[in-house]
Amino acid sequence: MLQQTRVTAVLPYYAKFLARWPDVRALAAAPLEDVLKVWAGLGYYARARNLHACARAVVERCGGEFPSSEAGLRALPGIGDYTAAAIVAIAFGCRATPVDGNAERVVARLFRVETPIPAAKAEIRRLAMTLTPETRAGDFAQGMMDLGATICTPAVPACSLCPWNADCRARATGDPERFPRREQKRIGKRRSGAAFFVLRAGGDVLLRSRPARGLLGGMTELPTTEWRADIEESSALRDAPVAARWRRVPGVVTHVFTHFPLELVVYATELPQDAPAPDGMRFVRLDRLEEEALPNVMRKVVALARGALRSAEVSRCPPSRRGASRAVHRSA
Repeated sequence: MLQQTRVTAVLPYYAKFLARWPDVRALAAAPLEDVLKVWAGLGYYARARNLHACARAVVERCGGEFPSSEAGLRALPGIGDYTAAAIVAIAFGCRATPVDGNAERVVARLFRVETPIPAAKAEIRRLAMTLTPETRAGDFAQGMMDLGATICTPAVPACSLCPWNADCRARATGDPERFPRREQKRIGKRRSGAAFFVLRAGGDVLLRSRPARGLLGGMTELPTTEWRADIEESSALRDAPVAARWRRVPGVVTHVFTHFPLELVVYATELPQDAPAPDGMRFVRLDRLEEEALPNVMRKVVALARGALRSAEVSRCPPSRRGASRAVHRSA
C-alpha cells in the first residue's frame, strides 16, 4: 500500500484491510471483487490484484507460509527486488538490502551518483549493499528509509543532523539537492473520452466492470467511450449505453494516470424505474456506491454529474439515435 502512496493516505485503508482479512489465508479465500472494493480510492490497482494473487499463491504453493529467501519471494506474483529484500530483512531478520525511494536518495547523495535514475538504480543498489551490516539488517533498512524521509529530504535536507554528514560527498560539494539525478519524465499524450451517468428513478446508477486485465483491471466504472487521443466530443453520443435524451454536464473531469493525462466530458440522463440494464451492466443504488470498487476518476464523474443534476444546470443535447442496450467499447 505504501508503494507510491503517502502514509497518511494509507493508514485508514491498512486498518480496514487487516480488520477484514487478518492473515494470508483469509485474503486468499476472498473474492477479488471484494478486495478491489476495499482498495477503491487508493489508486495503482494492480497492487491490489497482485496482493490477492500473491496470497493465493502462498496458500496453494507454500502451504500458507511465505518463503524466507529473496529468490523464493520473487517467484510470487507482485513481489520484485525491493519487496523481497524488505520482507527478508524486516520479517526474517536476514541480511538483505531493500532500497526504496528514500534510501535511494540517501545513497545517491552519500556517493554522489552522477548517473540519472532510472539508469542508476542498479548502481545505487550495489552501493547500498556495501553499507548493509551483517546483523540487524531490518533495523538498518528501516533506519535508511526514515533517514531519507525525515532528514535527507528531497528539498532543504537537514544535513547538519545527518549521522553521515562527514562522509557525504554531495554535502562536501555543497549540492545535495541535485541528487539523485533523474531523466526527464515523459508524459504520455493526453487522452479524451465521454462518461455516461444513467440515473434510474428511485436512485439507481448504471455501472459495469472493466476487464480483469489492463488499466483499472476488474474495477467498477460508469459506461464510457474509448479513451483516445483523437476522439471528437461531437461523436460521443454514438457510444451511449442507452437510447435516451442526454444532457451535457458542464465542466470536464480531469485525471492523471501514471502514463497519460485523461479528460472526460460527462453526459447524464434519467430513466424510468423499471428500465432494464444493458447486457454486461447493472444498476446500483446511489447510496451503495461506496461499496463498489470505483476508482478515483469514476468518483469524480459521479460527483460532477450528481452536482449538475441537483442544480439543474445541464444543457440539452439531442437524443442518441443508437439502439438501446448497445455495449460500449473500452480501452484495454
